[in-house]
Amino acid sequence: MRIALGQLESGTDIQANLAAIDRFAAEAARDGAALVAFPEYATYEKKTVDASFPAVAEPLDGPVCQELASIARRHGIALVAGVVETSDEPGKAYNTLVAFGPDGGRLAFYRKIHLFDAQGFGESTFIKPGPSTDPVVFEAGGARFGLMTCYDLRFPELARSLADAGAEVLLVCSSWVPGTHKTEQWLALNAARAIENSVYVAGVCQAPPVSVGRSILVDPMGVVEADLGLEPGVQAFDVSLETVARVRELFPMFRQRRL
Repeated sequence: MRIALGQLESGTDIQANLAAIDRFAAEAARDGAALVAFPEYATYEKKTVDASFPAVAEPLDGPVCQELASIARRHGIALVAGVVETSDEPGKAYNTLVAFGPDGGRLAFYRKIHLFDAQGFGESTFIKPGPSTDPVVFEAGGARFGLMTCYDLRFPELARSLADAGAEVLLVCSSWVPGTHKTEQWLALNAARAIENSVYVAGVCQAPPVSVGRSILVDPMGVVEADLGLEPGVQAFDVSLETVARVRELFPMFRQRRL
């Protein structure tokens, strides 16, 4: 199957962000992609998570998600994007990934569980961690996708739980905060999660300056098959479920591990 990575340069103008998502989804569909993935905070982003995030948050049936569903339906493509979702706690929102099918129906949603309280940032001041640690896996285009968000990439047990739940492709939707060695870590961790779980990893990131860019697709052997560099853009790539199955036979770790 064919999937696309949409590297955005999202800001605080929600309508402008949705327009960019629409353009990139149209381009991905024209290029034959069955699914297009966008970054964390795709519809609202700024350099620091602050009180404006819960202020703009909406429920998953609100106008922002309705427009994302409409984009998926209009272009006949599955779509995954990061949104700011209302929570039941005043002053806090959820950092949520939501997936829509090509008919506009909601396939899944995942509320980020590992919040970025590191490197001088305090995401949890305004964002509430997801209440469930259950792996979120959905099917689109004949493949099974698992959802992770940014800082989750540093927690290998989440990726393994998604693989155990049947994921063949991990979508790591991110706004990876820049810093010393951060790009190197981003690239290495995406490759590590692919190798240790015999899956494709599609790490789709916000572009600089808010993030590091370098959205990548890594195959189950750890080979980087695509790197979008630093500029906003969208590209489609083939993933082979036969490759996933072959690598899992070459390295039958799921049968051999001892817990």
